[in-house]
Amino acid sequence: MCLGCRACETACPSGVQYGALVEQARLSLQLSMPPSLFERAVRWVALKQLLPDIKRLRWLARLLRIYQLSGLSRLMRGLKLLPGPLRVMEGMLPPLHTHYRDYRAPAPAIGTKRGVVAFFHGCIQEAFLADVNEATIRVLQRNGYEVRFPQLQTCCGAAALHIGEKGQAVQLARQNIDAFLSSGQSEILAIVNNAGGCGATLKEYPHLLRHDPDYAEKARQFAAKVMDISEFLAEYLTVKPQGEVHRRVTYSDSCHLRHAQKVVRQPRDLLRMVPGLELIELEKPDRCCGSAGVYNILQWQTAEAVLGEKMADIHQTGADTVVATNTGCYLQLVYGSSYSQERPQVVHLVNLLDESYQVAQPRQTDEQTSLNVPGDNNARQ
Repeated sequence: MCLGCRACETACPSGVQYGALVEQARLSLQLSMPPSLFERAVRWVALKQLLPDIKRLRWLARLLRIYQLSGLSRLMRGLKLLPGPLRVMEGMLPPLHTHYRDYRAPAPAIGTKRGVVAFFHGCIQEAFLADVNEATIRVLQRNGYEVRFPQLQTCCGAAALHIGEKGQAVQLARQNIDAFLSSGQSEILAIVNNAGGCGATLKEYPHLLRHDPDYAEKARQFAAKVMDISEFLAEYLTVKPQGEVHRRVTYSDSCHLRHAQKVVRQPRDLLRMVPGLELIELEKPDRCCGSAGVYNILQWQTAEAVLGEKMADIHQTGADTVVATNTGCYLQLVYGSSYSQERPQVVHLVNLLDESYQVAQPRQTDEQTSLNVPGDNNARQ
């Protein structure tokens, strides 16, 4: 029943790395409590057929977009006919944006070029929160960074690790390391990602591959360059957001960003830079929202109780917007907001930064901010 939020690591005065212990416990549970035939089938579809294949995930998102536009989504929520896990998954669907970037060409820096970064776009993040990825790229461009997209990158492997599928996670880790450390990547300043759970997994590849003679050293080189977007901007921001964004916001920490990566101050500092933004802290900012990878589906009743406490904490702030920095947290908070009376809007940190930049520079063209190749009409697909 452990959420795997790793708050115990933050609390432990001796610095015990509970994340590694939890990982080993999950592997042991796999051996002593093998999944049912149905669960094995679901795992095969999710872990083998969907998460590693971004094209399939995008098509799934497009189908779900049609489902949303048809009105079936409102009907299903109104009738409340779906069983628990399906109700949770349906409730987590954000308004989908299914115009996807063509990642074959880099996104050029705007203004003075200050460096080159590689962007890890993720799997669920890319398919279901493409607008967040676009905002991340635009923010990096506005700060003078050319953004590159290694072509063979894939799922980080977090979902596989959450349910004890270490073999799958190792395979995905090797593929990502090969993609990002291939020839031509030596000038990369950082490997930037915008999801706390993904970032924690990417940074822990050295532990995952510590006994692999071919990848142990490569994993250390890879992890040394991985940075969360808030972590990167806190160090390399060159253009402060100047456009006023009048919102009353509260920030919901990603457990894996706060407890695993120890990134706590940076997102808050960036939010405080935005003119017009009022930041109100939660009473218990270090508490999990109940997402915890796939926990909110496998242990949905417990996850809903945890989410209820988080939503109550959000409501007492009086905020109209809740800021997230992780894919799972974002979707879980969308679910919580959809069933609450206050219905605060859920946004990613980079969406607010991007909004501020756009307000300050309304005449900035799309070709300058979010396209791959000027004049290429097929740049987005």
